[in-house]
Parts: sequence; structure tokens; C-alpha cells
Amino acid sequence: MGKEDYSKAFKLGKKDYQSRMLRGVKPTLMVLDDIMPEKGSYSESSLGTVQIPVEQIAGTKTVGRSSSFAGNFMPILRETTEFAAKWAELSTSHVEEGIREPIKAYEYMNKFYVEEGNKRVSVMKYFGAVSIPGNVIRIIPKRTQEKENKIYYEFLDFYKTAPINYIWFSQEGNFAKLNEAVGKGPDEVWDKDELTKFSSIYTRFATEYQAKGGGKLKITPGDAFLSFITLYGYDAVDQKTTNEIKDLIAKSWEEFELLEEEQEIDLKMKPSQKKKSLLNLLHVSTPKKLNIAFIYEKTPGTSAWTYAHELGRLHLEERFPEEVHTVAYENGTQENIDGLIAEAIASGCKLIFTTTPPFVQASVKAAIANPQVQILNCSLNTSHRYIRTYYSRMYEAKFLLGAIAGAMAENNRLTYIADYPIYGSIANINAFALGAKMINPRAKVYLEWSTKKEIDVVDKIRESTCSCISGRDLVIPEEASRFFGIYHMEDGRPRNLAMPIWHWGKFYEHLIWAILEGTWKYDDNPDKVKAINYWWGMSEGVIDVISSKYLPIGTKRLVELLKSTICSEVFNPFSGILYSQSGIVLNDPDKSLSPEEIMTMDWLAENIIGSIPEKEELKEQAEPVIKQQGVKKTSAAKA
Repeated sequence: MGKEDYSKAFKLGKKDYQSRMLRGVKPTLMVLDDIMPEKGSYSESSLGTVQIPVEQIAGTKTVGRSSSFAGNFMPILRETTEFAAKWAELSTSHVEEGIREPIKAYEYMNKFYVEEGNKRVSVMKYFGAVSIPGNVIRIIPKRTQEKENKIYYEFLDFYKTAPINYIWFSQEGNFAKLNEAVGKGPDEVWDKDELTKFSSIYTRFATEYQAKGGGKLKITPGDAFLSFITLYGYDAVDQKTTNEIKDLIAKSWEEFELLEEEQEIDLKMKPSQKKKSLLNLLHVSTPKKLNIAFIYEKTPGTSAWTYAHELGRLHLEERFPEEVHTVAYENGTQENIDGLIAEAIASGCKLIFTTTPPFVQASVKAAIANPQVQILNCSLNTSHRYIRTYYSRMYEAKFLLGAIAGAMAENNRLTYIADYPIYGSIANINAFALGAKMINPRAKVYLEWSTKKEIDVVDKIRESTCSCISGRDLVIPEEASRFFGIYHMEDGRPRNLAMPIWHWGKFYEHLIWAILEGTWKYDDNPDKVKAINYWWGMSEGVIDVISSKYLPIGTKRLVELLKSTICSEVFNPFSGILYSQSGIVLNDPDKSLSPEEIMTMDWLAENIIGSIPEKEELKEQAEPVIKQQGVKKTSAAKA
């Protein structure tokens, strides 16, 4: 039996050897000594005896035995050699008794290199073993700015609390996300039962993922697993059968494909231009109305954000009385959102708008399970293939409001009250500051966060002696408050100067026209796997600014002039020489930031007094929004 196994393994080795030769890569085992860092640039740490994942054993420690094996660890020495006889003997021993003696290996960058026990590894790989015991010494390189090095150090931090060596990621930050996805704090130690549970869930997923063809994707199985449990829930996946996991993997495949795309998001800055004439549209047969659901986090009476979307829904009812029927679901939460979407689908809705970022995951799950239903989520920079997302370029309006505030602030001090440090909001803050600076070069913007812990914004405004303030965008219907838009404080009372408008009705109208006309499908390129984000602005009528009677006529004219230049794309608020708090962001007077750069800003303009808060500094209510849409801070300035 041992000789027969060696013969089969030998053929596998020769095949792999020849394949690697044809591809121009080394045909034999990798040698750790050839890739080790220079002496003095690494340290060693003994891990003791651990279970080594067989698929992560990449080669041998020294060059001595490397030429006895192909790159896949299968033997390539002839069957008449002493080596072949010893391999066959080990094979027989494994079948009859099992190989239990630990090998000796080195771990470097989470790959393992064998010093003693190469034949044992070869036999175990031949028989498809998952792991093998080994006494391991870890080689730890010095910290660098290279991506792989950063990921490795994130792994080392993760390993201290969860000694798991069989999962790996291709992107920074994913080990921390994994901890969060399984419900563990960053420094919380995993107990034995938790480690066993994780191993079971991951193994079942990885087996089905690889069987589906995961090895052909550029991402790691760990990348796919993290996406999977983030979408469906760690504990929920644990309760599913292997067949259910297999089915969900197949349905979610485009989500995995999207992970390997460098440019994941296809930003649609304008509505589709492929329109039919109104006359032709009138002849389109529409036997029944399009049922549309709007799902809100709060109620129109208690939330300005929900109120703006409710106005959009009512606009649709008025604009398309014969073509559409809409229904609204209020008070959505993380606990009931799945049920609300299911209820909307059961009632016959074929188009669903979930109007807040925390509803993204539920939207994707429902879209995968119900491919006949179109679901859109109101969020920005959200990368999912099965839904589309939408938002408005509010920064264009904020630039105009900043110009108004800069003109009206007698003491050059302005306050900007922000809510969440999420995608889009940083651009709004910076646009406001740039607008103020354009009109008043001495203008300083004091940035305050309404969601920050133990902060009284009113006291902060009083301390900074700012007389002109940018508050919430819209009035809340059930609140008799005038603290919204741009207002000027006079004798302790606000005098409203201007306010931004979210014309969601215009956005929804554009989308419904596209669906009725059949041009919706043109936004999707079947040859490229990309998430679709609609990001429209003033030129599309979805954003505007309303000036009050208290605004001087000259300032009103200036606002209209700036608005016309933005709408005609003659002027971009983020163009020319731009400075952040720590340096130059853009150093070319003839260039502008790209939409992607504007959307993902992680810096603040030089005339802003304040900072972007960390998640830990914010109130509990901010957690679901930040988890889904929080800005990832990387660098403060670009040369």
C-alpha cells in the first residue's frame, strides 16, 4: 500500500513540478533561509506545540531537502531511492496508526517552513490532512509601512487573545473587524469553547467556499468568511446546516467577487441620459402599479431626516398617481428591520428604499434572498453588489452656506454642528469652511459634534463667542425650534439666514422614470463587478439652498451666482490649492479633487478648529451608523 501511495504522490509531484516550470516559477519547495530578513532585523519567539494548518506549510527551513519535493510538497525522487522507501513506510504507518510525532517548524508571516519532518508533511498533505502538530518558532520582522507587514502585526495582536493561525486577510483592519463580528472586544481573550465554535463555523464555510471555486478569486477565504458573517450574523451562521451555508455562498458569490475589485464602487454622478420621449412613455403598457416601500428609522414627526424622505415619497404619489403606489414603514430598528423588509416584500412591493445606512446589511440579505425585488439603501461609499445605494452631494449646498456664514459673521467666528463622522459628512464640513474662507479669509470654523459624549454644544458655542452657526439641516416638524440651517444669534435668539434642502422627491422621480422607461438596467455593466452608488447634486435638482428675508440682497445674489457655477460645473468647491490642518492636500491651481477623494475625506480644512472624533468618543446611538459608514482615518494631508 505504501509503495502504491508513493507512486501516486510521485506523479502528483512531477505534474506540479512541470506546471511550475512552464509558468516560470520555482518548481521545488520554498526555502525560508532564502527569504529571511537580515540578522538583527527580526526576533524569535517560541510558540510551543501548536496545530499547524497543512495548507499553510509553504516550504522547508534549509535548502537541504527542498529538491526532494515539488512546490506542492509531493515527492519527485525516483521510486527506487531510499527516500521513496522511507516515505512509503511513513505512509503505511499513517494509515495503520496515524502520525502523532510533532514536526519542527518555523513560522514567518503566518507561513510555516519545516526544519524536521518534511516527509511527514508530504504524507499528510497527500492524505488531505487539515493540520499537523508541530513545535514552532515564530520569526517576527521589524515593523515597516508595507501592507503585508501591517497585516501581520494586526495578526500578532489578534493571536494574543485568540490563538487562531488558519485565517488570513488581504486588507488591513480585518482582524479587528473579525473580533467585532464575533462579538469580542479588541483585548478580550477567547475561551476554549469559543475557539472550538469558531473552528467549526470557519471550517464548514471554507470547505464549501473552496468547493464553489473560491481558490480562483484573488481574496483569501478569510476575506470571504468575514464578509459572510458580517452579512448574515456570526451566531446565525452557526445555526445553519452545511447545505444552507452552501446555498448562501452560491447566492452571495458576487459579493465575494466584489471584494477582489480594487475600484469597488461605480459612482453615478448624474441620472441616465438614455431617456425615451414622454410621448413614447405614454404608450407603454403598465397593467398594474409599481408597489414601492419606504422604510424609515424614525417617524416624519420626530426626525428631520425621515421627514425629508417622507416628502420625497409624497412627491412620488403626486407625480405618478397612475404608475406607482407607495407605503411607508416607520420606527425601523436593527431588531425589526428584517421583518419590515419581509413584510414589504410579502405585500407585493417590488422596489424598496431603506432610508438609513444601518439598514444596509438587512437590505443586502433580503436582496440576495429575493432577486426579483430591487432594494436601494440611502448611504454613501457602500460596496455591495446586490443592492444599489444613493445619496446627495450636500457639500455643494454647504459651500454656499459657508459663504453666507462668512459674510454674516461680524467677529470672523463660526460654529458648525455635525452629527456623525461618516462618509460625506467630512466633505460637508470642509466645503462649509472653504465657502466661509472664500468670502472672509479670516473666518474660523469651530467644529462641534452633537453625538459626542459629555459635550454641551450650547456651552461650547457660548465659549467660542460665535455669532453665526450652522445647525441641523432641517426643522423637525414636532419641535418648535428655530435652531436649524444657518442662523445668527441675537439676544439669545436665532435669526435664520438660510437652510439646505434635500429634494429626495426629485431623486426618487428620476429613479422611477428610469425604471418605467427601462433605462435602469443601463446603469449596470454586466462585464464588470462593481457596486452602484448614485450621488447626485444641485445640477440634478436634489440639493438646494433657501435664503431667508433676513439675508442682504447682495449676499443672495452672490449665492445664486455661486450656485449657477456649481450647477454648470464651471466651479468645484474642492479645486485649486487646498490646505488641511496639517499640510497641503492639493497643490495644483488647475485641478480638483475626484469624487472618490471628496467622498472618502479623512482630513479637516486649515481654518477649522476641532477634530474628527474616534468611535469611543461618541454616544451609543452613533455606534450602528459609525459601524456601517464611519470614515476611516488614514492620512491628514497629501503632497
